[in-house]
Amino acid sequence: MALTEERRAALLAYCRIDTLEDGEDLILQGLYQAAVNYMDQAGIAEPPEGTPRRAQYDLCVNAMVLDGYDRRGARTEGGDNPAFRRMLTQLKLTEPVSESDTGGEAGS
Repeated sequence: MALTEERRAALLAYCRIDTLEDGEDLILQGLYQAAVNYMDQAGIAEPPEGTPRRAQYDLCVNAMVLDGYDRRGARTEGGDNPAFRRMLTQLKLTEPVSESDTGGEAGS
């Protein structure tokens, strides 16, 4: 799902961001795409526009973007950033299996 201007404006309002600093637009786009991908990999498809489920979906994506924007580091006070840890775990669990891991031969 692309970050449209309408969706971007809603996301900025949710995050209470009035002005983005230089380079932060790319950060916002990356956080948004990461959140959408996280939902997809968690088995949650993007619902149709205008449905109650879409509102819930957008709120979840918004919350993940805000968390990522506010806590951009892998570590926070008191230990690992929980959002970072969850995303890292999900990436590990959804890593495609290579041919060598299945006992198959490449190119067969």
